[in-house]
Amino acid sequence: MIRRLPALAIVLACGLLTAPASFAANTGTSAVTLAASANAVLQVLDATMTLTPAAIDYDNDFVQVTGASGLRVRLKSNSSTGCVLYVKCTDASPQIALADLLFKTQTAAGAGGSTLSSYTPITASDQALWSTGAAQIAFIQVDTDLRVQNLFAYPDAIGPGTTSYTNNLTYTVVAQ
Repeated sequence: MIRRLPALAIVLACGLLTAPASFAANTGTSAVTLAASANAVLQVLDATMTLTPAAIDYDNDFVQVTGASGLRVRLKSNSSTGCVLYVKCTDASPQIALADLLFKTQTAAGAGGSTLSSYTPITASDQALWSTGAAQIAFIQVDTDLRVQNLFAYPDAIGPGTTSYTNNLTYTVVAQ
């Protein structure tokens, strides 16, 4: 019996080392869910803009900046139904009369969207400047063309320097 004990130990050890593969787990699954919600991002690229009229602007009675020389913002949205870019002037006492401060954009609308392509007076409430009806995954730059008309309504004292008239515009992008 003492002779059988080492043989029995060897047989048991070999049996443990050669356990069938069917007893070990070799696959498994796990569900990963992204609960995405519609979101929009807005970056104002030009925090200030100064329009300085030249003699020809006074002859025309307006000064303007257009295209990439105008106010620029970048936006993107993951909303499958798109987004809208709004602009407004909420100054309590705007220094440039709202009827004299006009805006538009030449930036093409996104798929199924619209763009404000003719000069429109700014107001104190949101006005749609640009929109898309589909997700805008990559940043798009929207340029705001500005025009100030009725230049002779903004006097300057004769002497060195100029008189500044400032309005603050607020941009908002909303996912639809």
